[in-house]
Order: sequence, then C-alpha cells, then structure tokens
Amino acid sequence: MPRRPSWRDRLNRWSDQVGEFLAYRKGLLPMVGLALIALDGVLSVLGLLLGWQGGLFAAHCLLGLGTFIAILGFLLAWAL
Repeated sequence: MPRRPSWRDRLNRWSDQVGEFLAYRKGLLPMVGLALIALDGVLSVLGLLLGWQGGLFAAHCLLGLGTFIAILGFLLAWAL
C-alpha cells in the first residue's frame, strides 16, 4: 500500500507550483492588486452617486486587500 503524502509534502509541492507559475508572470499580482484598488474607487464613487450606505462601500475592503496583494506581488517579483 503506497504511503499517503503528508500535509507538509503537499504544501511544499503546492508552494513550488505557485512559485514556478509566478516566476514567469512577475506582474500578475501587482496588476490584480491595482485592479482591486481601482474597483474600490469605482464602487466608492457609485456608492456616493447612488446613495448606497455601509457595507463594502464604507469599509473599503478592496482597497486594503488590493494594497496587500500589490505589495506582496512586488516583493515576490523582486525575490524571484
């Protein structure tokens, strides 16, 4: 009976695959982050124009997530 790979082996294999994928697409994460920041701006303007209150519009969740992903993308592109 073959041994089932441990969670460490699976995590290691997954991180290798993600690293190889991002090594050839260095600008992907920063572009996704900038797109999320732009989407947050569009949603904020729509919220002001249409009078939507609270929720996603007031919290600016996409702004924080986009900033985090963009910075992480720049750091990974520099490291790879």
